[in-house]
Amino acid sequence: MKDRLALLLAAFWWGSLTTIGFLVVPMLFARLGNPAVAGNFAGQLFEAQSWIAIGCGLLLLVHFRTKMDDRIDNASMTAIFLILGALLLALLQQYAVAPRILARDNLKLWHAVGSGMYLVQWLCAGALLWRMGAAKAPAEG
Repeated sequence: MKDRLALLLAAFWWGSLTTIGFLVVPMLFARLGNPAVAGNFAGQLFEAQSWIAIGCGLLLLVHFRTKMDDRIDNASMTAIFLILGALLLALLQQYAVAPRILARDNLKLWHAVGSGMYLVQWLCAGALLWRMGAAKAPAEG
């Protein structure tokens, strides 16, 4: 049961990253017509996404840490590294990159850095979800 809830949590994390970053924010810029207004809304969405990442990441860390109490295996260690990597990226985006973007401090550079960090966070969450899903998949044959 706990493994299924953890899988659901990983799916929520990856799905929210996908929806906000690749669907909602691009639609804001396409539909609102004013980049400053769209950028402010996008910043608020990315802040909310950071809190989702922090919540999901911490709960998943607890889940995998309790699994390691039984035995330390490579799958759990890999999952923990993916979670920590994605969490670190979310925190850096929120507290190091986003303030520079909002201040319009070298906007092109910091937007590119933030976008790259978001993409890598998305890849980490996706790899975590993929690995967790593969571990739960029924044996084929």
